[in-house]
Amino acid sequence: MSLCMGCMQEKGDKTICPYCGFDNSEKQQSPFLPYGTVLMNRYIVGAGIDNNGESTRYLCYDKQTSEVLIVCEFLPIGFISRGEGETNVKVNYENRLNYNKLKDDFINYYKILSELRELSALLNVHNIFEENNTAYVIEENEDLIPFEEYVQRSNGSLEWDIARPLFMPVISALEALHKRGVGHYAISPKNMFITASGKIKISGFATENERKRGTPLKSQLFSGAAAPEQYERNFPLDDITDIYGFCATLFFALTGNMPKSAPERLKDSRLLMSTNTVKRLPPHVVSALANGLQVEREHRITDFDELRSQLSVAHTAKAIQDEISRTASMNISKNGDGKKNKNGMSPTTIFIISAVITAVVLGIIFWLLMVNGCNPIKSILGGDTTATVESTASTEWTGPTIPSYLGKTYEDVLKETEGQTNVTILRNYTDEYSDEYKEGTVMAQSPEAGSRITQEDNIIISVTISKGKKMRELPAVEGLTLDQAAAAIGEQGLLATAEYQYSDKYAEGRVIGYKSQQKGDTVEYGTNVILIVSKGTEPHDSSNN
Repeated sequence: MSLCMGCMQEKGDKTICPYCGFDNSEKQQSPFLPYGTVLMNRYIVGAGIDNNGESTRYLCYDKQTSEVLIVCEFLPIGFISRGEGETNVKVNYENRLNYNKLKDDFINYYKILSELRELSALLNVHNIFEENNTAYVIEENEDLIPFEEYVQRSNGSLEWDIARPLFMPVISALEALHKRGVGHYAISPKNMFITASGKIKISGFATENERKRGTPLKSQLFSGAAAPEQYERNFPLDDITDIYGFCATLFFALTGNMPKSAPERLKDSRLLMSTNTVKRLPPHVVSALANGLQVEREHRITDFDELRSQLSVAHTAKAIQDEISRTASMNISKNGDGKKNKNGMSPTTIFIISAVITAVVLGIIFWLLMVNGCNPIKSILGGDTTATVESTASTEWTGPTIPSYLGKTYEDVLKETEGQTNVTILRNYTDEYSDEYKEGTVMAQSPEAGSRITQEDNIIISVTISKGKKMRELPAVEGLTLDQAAAAIGEQGLLATAEYQYSDKYAEGRVIGYKSQQKGDTVEYGTNVILIVSKGTEPHDSSNN
C-alpha cells in the first residue's frame, strides 16, 4: 500500500497524488512528526492540518479499520524539541515538571471529551495513548464545511429560524463540558463546521492553559470571540467566558460580521448592527445577544439555562399567537363574511378579540424582555447596557423536578438512573473534601435537587463525590499488631510505615505508639504516619556476668 500523505488515498507509484495534488517527495519539517510515522503499530501519520501553542493535528490512516482519521499530538511550543526525521520528543531538564503537568491536563481534558460522545456537537474521540514521550488523541474525521463558508453561501448571514436548531445543541455541549469542570474557551466561526447532515460540529479543543494569557503556553485567542477576561493574566475562566464566545459566533451567523475585539470593546462597548438586521431578528434574540456580549462579566448572562431561556423567551408566546390567528381564520372561513357563528359572534368580533389577545401576548413578551435583560435597541446602538433582573411572583411549580442524589454512592446513583434515556449522570473531574458527607458519596450536584425540569431532551446532572473529611483523627494503636494498626489507620484514609525499637512493655511485633503524634491528633487525608513497633526486650550480653 502506497498512501498519499496529503489525503491518505492509495496513489500507487506516483509522487504527485492524482486525487489531491500533494507532492509526496516533500518532508514534514521538525518538530512535527515525519510523514509515514506509525503510532501504536496502527496509525500512519500524514500531513499536518493545524497547530496551536499546545498541540498539532495531523491526518492519519487506521490500518485496522482502513479509516482516515485525525491524530492530535501534544506538542507545546517552547517546551520541546525534535530533530528532523525523529519521533521522540525531547524536553529540557528545567521544563520537565511543567511539561508533565501540562501533558496530564491535556490527557484528562480529552478523557472528558471521550465520555461525552452522545452530544452531537462534540467530536468523537476514538483513542488516547502515550508514546514518544508525549500524548496522542485519535479523533473522527468527517466531511465538514467550514462554518464561515456555510454562512457565506447563505447570502452572508443566517435567518434565526435556520440558526436556532444549529446553535441549541452547542449550548448543551458547552453545558456538559462545564458540568465536568472544563470548558472550550475558543468558540468562534473558525472552530465551527457543518456536517453533511446539516449539524454543527465544534473543533479547536484545547485546555484552559492555551486559552488565556499568563500560562506557560503561547495562548491562541480568536479576535471578536475571545472574552475580555481571556486577555488578562491568569484570570479564571468559566461558563460566562464560553457564553461570550457563543454569542459572538451567533452574532456573526445572524449579521455576517464579528463583534470588535474585546480590547476595543472595553473602550466602546457598542455592537454595530444594521437597522435592517435589527428589524428582521426577533427582539428577544437581539436582547440575548446584547446580554451575552456584555464586556463587564457581572452584567453578562451567567449560565447556560439563562442563555437558553433568553433565546427562547418568545417561543411559547408566538405559538399562542399563531394558534389564535389560525382559529380566527378558520371561524371566518367557515361562517362567511358578516355572518355570526353558533356562539353569536360575528367575524369582526372574533377579529377584535384576537387582536386584543395578541396585543396582550406581545405585551407579555416585551415585559419579559425588559425583566430578563437590557433594552436590546439601547444595547445595540450604545449607552448603558447593564442587564437587570427583577424578582417576580409566580405560581408554585407542579411539573417534574431534579431528584436529590446527595449522600448516595456514585454506583447507586447510576443504578437508580439506569434505563432513564433522558438523564445522563456525569461525575465531576475532581473529588472534594467534605465534613458532612461520607467518603465515596455524592456531596454536591448540578442542577440542584428540586430544580425545575423544563426541557424534553437529555438532562445532564453533574455530581461531585466526597473524599470525606480533610482532617482525619488518629486511632488508638498501642498494643496492636502492625497489620491491625495499619488497617485501622487505612480506614481513616492515612498511610503507615514502621520503625522498630526495643521495649520492655510491649511484646515483639506489637505497636508501641506513634513516632511524632498521639491518638486523637488530626492529620490531613493521605498523610503518612510513622509507627514505633517493638522488637521485644533488648538482649543482654552474658559475657559481662
